[in-house]
Amino acid sequence: MTLPRRFLPPLPWLSAFEAVARLGSVTQAAAELDLTQGAVSRQVQKLEDRLGQRLFTRDRQRLTLTPAGAAYAKELRGALATIASATLSLASNPHGGLLNLAILPAFGTYWLAPRLPGFMAAHPGVTVNLATRTHPFDFAREEFHAAIHFGQRDWPGAGFLKLMEEENVAVASPSLLTTRRVALPADVAALPRLQIESRKGAWRRWFMAHGLGTEDRVAVQFDQFATMIEAAKQGLGAALVPRFLIGAELASGALVALPQSEAGRFGSYYLVWPEAGADYPPLVALRDWLAGEVGGGATRRVARKNP
Repeated sequence: MTLPRRFLPPLPWLSAFEAVARLGSVTQAAAELDLTQGAVSRQVQKLEDRLGQRLFTRDRQRLTLTPAGAAYAKELRGALATIASATLSLASNPHGGLLNLAILPAFGTYWLAPRLPGFMAAHPGVTVNLATRTHPFDFAREEFHAAIHFGQRDWPGAGFLKLMEEENVAVASPSLLTTRRVALPADVAALPRLQIESRKGAWRRWFMAHGLGTEDRVAVQFDQFATMIEAAKQGLGAALVPRFLIGAELASGALVALPQSEAGRFGSYYLVWPEAGADYPPLVALRDWLAGEVGGGATRRVARKNP
């Protein structure tokens, strides 16, 4: 939420007040700020007029903070220190800083994390803070610079970089298939099916992609891919899983792809970011790096404000 400008006094007024409050002297504050005593006094007076209350009591040449002035000075000192620290950090490391990124659990674990050392090596000044979010949120209410989003291009008020389509593979444990003949997609209907909560209806769409209509029935539903993959390995049922999550299981034979299994593309992964923060240097660095990681398939759009 943006504060009305009347609540944001000019920085010179605040600097003058903070210096006088800290030093207890207009003369010393003027020397520190390289201003005349009259200029410092006028800036403090303007701040008091803006706030509508006295910050100092004046007894001849002596200034004493009022209780309200003392409390204001304490809060203001921390805010000015934060501004000074941010300015110093930017000056010393213009392309660095903190990057708060919301990630999806499976994508973050299996796709992003193995690649992240490359980003950190290329951008040592950037500190990445990862946190899990499984559903879209309001960037204005959360302190994230960007998020990984799965689905469609439907995050309001955001720019996006398409990373890749999710290619789902229908898989099962060899132990599940020892007593069942599965030679065609239609044969999969006889297997118990596992489903992830965020992909409801995936099996129905998979069968429709093969020209089949079948009951949208699942044996067990999970909220995490890792749990569902383990259940599939134990023979609990067939599962539709993004290919990038199960490369090792397919290579080792712990899971096998079912007939004509690669007919499941139900959405895409995107990097999304709030329009107002599109030029934040750590975000620009991440966006450019991700575009390089996904190659020529990346497409980018920056959201425009409604007229």
